[in-house]
Amino acid sequence: MTDTSTSSTAVVTGAGSIRGIGRATARRLAADGWAVAILDLDGQAARSAADALAEEFGIPALGLAADVTDEESVDAAITAVEEQLPPVAGLANIAGITSPVEFFSTTLDEWNRVFAINATGTYIVTKRVAKGMVDRGYGRIVNMSSVSAQRGGGVFGKVPYSAAKAAILGFTRALARELGPTGVTVNAVTPGVVDTDIRVGATTPELEAKLAADVPVGRQGTPEDIASLFAFLMGPESGYITGGTHDINGGSHIN
Repeated sequence: MTDTSTSSTAVVTGAGSIRGIGRATARRLAADGWAVAILDLDGQAARSAADALAEEFGIPALGLAADVTDEESVDAAITAVEEQLPPVAGLANIAGITSPVEFFSTTLDEWNRVFAINATGTYIVTKRVAKGMVDRGYGRIVNMSSVSAQRGGGVFGKVPYSAAKAAILGFTRALARELGPTGVTVNAVTPGVVDTDIRVGATTPELEAKLAADVPVGRQGTPEDIASLFAFLMGPESGYITGGTHDINGGSHIN
């Protein structure tokens, strides 16, 4: 398998939110010709998103309710994808939550919740999907990390979020090394501040303006900015890129 026609399916987690990176990535992949499976905790939102993609781009699309922290839920969803869509060749692990809570106000429940959705969810979905990729000898896995993992916060999410996103970097590198000989690549994307709904209810216009002012290019990123990087790393031309941490932050963190 060497192309991204509708003979290949891309699974995108966390694409239920209209103003989110997951939705923008699913739309970009559909525009590129992938069949698309959307997994989201909000099943109705996932189904609505998939229906919209099918209508706009004329591609096979499926929206399913799935809790990425629950193996049985993920297994049921991916089984449905495998039964109804072409073979899965791409996986975008985007489902996640942030946590702006100061360290000494953090509870163990909050810590575990942030890790479960961001890090453990990535592990569960990847393990279920990657086996089929290995069996077919081709796959592209792209995991959502964050500039907060590199900077130690300093954007919005604090200790639990930064730690969980850092765990994804280690996961990505180790899995890329292990799966390299099989034809499956694994990469991580580390966005800076992006204008999405993830901070709704926990921010102010003043904070949003400050976040943008702290970026050298003078603006927050858009979901479409990040989606373009996911699409490249999930494409056939990225076959010699694996184990990488790919910055897309407007210059707010420069290695």
